[in-house]
Amino acid sequence: MKKSKMQVLLVFATALTLMAAAFTGCAKKDTTTSAGGNQTVTEDATATETADSETTADAATSEAATESKTDGAALKIAIVTSPSGVDDGSFNQDNYNGILKFIEENPNSTVTPVNEPTGDTAAAVQAVANIVADYDVIVCPGFQFAGISSIALENPDKKFILIDSDPAAQGEQKEFDNIYAMTFAEQESGFFAGMAAALESASGKVAVVNGVAYPSNVNYQYGFESGVNYVNALYDKKVEFVELPAYAGTDVTNANVGGNYVGSFADEATGKVVGKALIDEGCDIIFVAAGASGNGVFTAAKEAKGVKVIGCDVDQYDDGANGDSNVVLTSALKVMSINVDRALNTVKDGSFKGQNVLLQANTDSTGYVSADGRQQLSADTISKLNEAYELVKAGTIVPASNFNGITSDAFPGLPEKK
Repeated sequence: MKKSKMQVLLVFATALTLMAAAFTGCAKKDTTTSAGGNQTVTEDATATETADSETTADAATSEAATESKTDGAALKIAIVTSPSGVDDGSFNQDNYNGILKFIEENPNSTVTPVNEPTGDTAAAVQAVANIVADYDVIVCPGFQFAGISSIALENPDKKFILIDSDPAAQGEQKEFDNIYAMTFAEQESGFFAGMAAALESASGKVAVVNGVAYPSNVNYQYGFESGVNYVNALYDKKVEFVELPAYAGTDVTNANVGGNYVGSFADEATGKVVGKALIDEGCDIIFVAAGASGNGVFTAAKEAKGVKVIGCDVDQYDDGANGDSNVVLTSALKVMSINVDRALNTVKDGSFKGQNVLLQANTDSTGYVSADGRQQLSADTISKLNEAYELVKAGTIVPASNFNGITSDAFPGLPEKK
């Protein structure tokens, strides 16, 4: 498999020409999660806004505030999302739940979901420009919103929370006083998923199904491959990572990253085709990071025998229900809701600082589900994952990602094969 080159500056230039859609994950469960070796779902936060209460970028918006125990800041908040909206059950909804958690503690604040219906990057940025005058804080979940940096410069009194991307550079400027941009080390969560798959696979063949080869998705893939290679080296296994050449991905630098990419986050039918093809190749565990396309992979797993999936972004165990059984082995976590809530609280208390931050295991922002009743891992696998989690948290293990210059077969912490 070919790996991509280090062309970080090209990422943003190219990304602004791509079509964007709903990002990773395909859960239906509305949860706020805390990641870590021995932690998982800690709080339920139900998204009370649905697609019916959303608006398009040029339509009238509706405000909703949840009641709570205490009075607090009176912030007008908007969340602008890709076509799948705030009730997508995964990426967008997890970010939305972070806002709802803030409003629960600050009921004078309001949130308006705004749905940009095309998925086009230029349209996504324009959707933010259309509403910027009306809100104190605008939350932008997704790589397609990198271009809001130009809007931020023109509106220094407004604050922006950007998820899954650094803002696009404006000249030499890469950080902005009014943009808190959070990216996640998805490769860490992917690493744990890869370990779990390799340790639990009976067939010795595992795979990842992604939506589009955006950096976050390639990070998941490379991290997964790193986890499989780690298990093979440390525990003398020969688990194979299966790729379908017809579905190889091309990242934002036009590099071939291999893997299995549906080409969309909203194509359930093709997701099922890819999932079934991998099952036909002998894969018995598939990590799914494909948005709504991933629903098709879940269906393929449910229709097969002895096949499990690993969820993405949030706890997807409920999505795996299949009669009296469940096809979800565990879920790889990217803890967005808690970090959105934290960012909003800095706006409230006046400590907000515009910066680009990478959130990792050392802030409990990546991880995997290990709670009883929410996964089907063996005790031995959980023990091995917990050991590896501490090594990742300490920086001893550094899995490969799209642009860290590390490969999945030669990364820090990879033992020599026995």
